[in-house]
Amino acid sequence: MDAQNELTQQSPAPIEARRQPRFKLQTDIRVQSRSGGPLKGYTVDISESGISAILKLEEVPVGELVQLEFELPFGPVTIRAQVMYQTAFRYGFQFVEPDESGVIKATCGYLATPRPHDQDSAPQL
Repeated sequence: MDAQNELTQQSPAPIEARRQPRFKLQTDIRVQSRSGGPLKGYTVDISESGISAILKLEEVPVGELVQLEFELPFGPVTIRAQVMYQTAFRYGFQFVEPDESGVIKATCGYLATPRPHDQDSAPQL
């Protein structure tokens, strides 16, 4: 085995490996949790595979399946997700079912499109 292969095999996998890019997005979110009941908060960012949010209470354990409800520019979303991480009041959720309506994909596509920096012409989310 040469030194380069040995080094590659010993290196840990990158922590920030993401399937899709994230986009900043702040909107209200409701989390329906079996252990914590209904919780409210607001989103921080979104991708086609998940969303992160700040919740007012630290009540949802990592690994739990929850139902998320939030409003996007292209319509409302209700989707099941798994809690992937928690840091203080910030949670990361991975969607565990497809975005049947296409609202998440459409919103991510919209957010990925470069916009003029003119605040008057930028649509509000």
